[in-house]
Amino acid sequence: MKHIRNFCIIAHIDHGKSTLADRMLQMTNTITERDFKDQVLDNMDLERERGITIKSHAIQMDYVLEGVPYVLNLIDTPGHVDFSYEVSRSIAACEGALLIVDASQGIEAQTISNLYLALEHDLVIIPVLNKMDLPGAMPDEVSDQIVDLIGCDPGEIIPASGKMGMGVEDILKAIVERIPPPAGNPDAPLQALIFDSIYNAYRGVVAYFRVKHGRIGQGDHVQFMNTKKQYHADEVGILKISQQPRKAISAGDVGYIISGIKDAREVKVGDTITHVDRPTPEAVKGFENVKPMVFAGIYPVDTEDFEDLRSAMEKLQLNDASLTFEPESSAALGFGFRCGFLGMLHMEIVQERLEREFDMTVINTVPNVSYRAYTTRGVMKVVNNPSDLPGPGELDQIEEPYISAQIITKTDYVGAVMKLCLDNRGVVKNQVYLTTDRVELTFEMPLSEIVFDFYDRLKTISRGYASFDYHPTGYRQSNLIKLDILLNGEHVDALSALIHRDNAYDFGKRICSKLRELIPRQQFDIAIQAGIGSKIIARETVKALRKDVTAKCYGGDITRKRKLLEKQKKGKKKMRQVGNVEVPQQAFMAVLKLDS
Repeated sequence: MKHIRNFCIIAHIDHGKSTLADRMLQMTNTITERDFKDQVLDNMDLERERGITIKSHAIQMDYVLEGVPYVLNLIDTPGHVDFSYEVSRSIAACEGALLIVDASQGIEAQTISNLYLALEHDLVIIPVLNKMDLPGAMPDEVSDQIVDLIGCDPGEIIPASGKMGMGVEDILKAIVERIPPPAGNPDAPLQALIFDSIYNAYRGVVAYFRVKHGRIGQGDHVQFMNTKKQYHADEVGILKISQQPRKAISAGDVGYIISGIKDAREVKVGDTITHVDRPTPEAVKGFENVKPMVFAGIYPVDTEDFEDLRSAMEKLQLNDASLTFEPESSAALGFGFRCGFLGMLHMEIVQERLEREFDMTVINTVPNVSYRAYTTRGVMKVVNNPSDLPGPGELDQIEEPYISAQIITKTDYVGAVMKLCLDNRGVVKNQVYLTTDRVELTFEMPLSEIVFDFYDRLKTISRGYASFDYHPTGYRQSNLIKLDILLNGEHVDALSALIHRDNAYDFGKRICSKLRELIPRQQFDIAIQAGIGSKIIARETVKALRKDVTAKCYGGDITRKRKLLEKQKKGKKKMRQVGNVEVPQQAFMAVLKLDS
């Protein structure tokens, strides 16, 4: 065990984690030149297309230092705030972390938030200054920022360049020398923590685990402590570029287990594996349950696909433990699921993965957050969907979740960033100058204001320089109302939203005009209305397609034409009563992009 090192890589998005991991895999000969491709651990098409890491990836490397062989277990993690749950799970399986900071951009919001996660778990931090080859690198300034942040000695910071391969040898050496070997007793009862899992169509669920104590061998009779289910370990092994079977895996190591589990619900990330005949007295302290930030409905386009969508969601949840869902029904869309996501990017990725990996075409409803409604009798009700809101007669007050947001930006953009936050009902709490041209702003604002396109607009006004991180602070009373959208006098519950009273008129007007562009014309007029209770606050009309019924009347009395027009008018009135309005999928998504 003293030759094993478990570590993860943490950094802000686009600071070069995956590129540095590539160089380490090449230097330790874990991957051959023939199999190598850039960002080798990002094996999902979606990750490669977008250039971001979505999943954390575990891989084992063999490294020899001064003639002594070491086993290094690396877990590469995402940098985006929407995937911070992946980071927290990786940290729970490690003893040390590489903190990577871009030498040209300095410390950003997500760097700090991931660092605090690592420090809470008492991980050893190795600071690395990456992208030293860039002409815009500022090694002295950024080194000072790192020293201020973690209080290390300037000599401990390793200068490196993932692209050029500079400093990688020093990093590997520092991992062996600074990170402690895992503590654990190979002879104790088996205790292993599941930190990730995937679904294989042929072999069932594959669970990735970290052994804390004891050892697990092929053919062992094991039990998952949370679900109380028992299995035979058909295959155990280690994770290299591909899975490599082994006879046994003992304390301190990271591996995988295949036991023919076909039902995705039987494996919980954070669960503990132990032996049936010699169980461990206590489960490993897993990680906290995920708190979804954004709620939206996902519905199959064809209602017959509901069960297929359920099994696709269960398989996806194995691979993405931060996704939560429960069944719900909507008058407009039929049966579907109410899903909780960590953010808007997470929601977008889940929808795209359902379409690519499971061939499911789905409709997303307008995202919102979770509110608390109090009735006049003093009963508290959690409202995830505007249709769950109690009627005006029994509603006493509504509370909405608030967050504390940290934004790090250049001083040139402070005014624009402040205006954006104040427009979104934010309150400035603090302003700290990290250096002469970088400032950290702290705001308190409602979570519902950042759900839509706040992050995109922040990036636009700061030309991509601002970085953003947030955490929930609790619930506060707010003046919220339910805004209904009506088509031809019928409520479309999938488009209704809970919104602050001050923004309701503007939002209602914009949503009506957007829908007017997107809803196809019919043979009759379609009235699009936004209403609060029984009061209509905005209206647009999609004009009818009109057939020229008077074409055959040339000359003659005007009453001939009028008679034909009146006949057409009656027909349209009748058609309007029986006609259905088809709402295209873009209309549901357009609500998210009202500003563009």
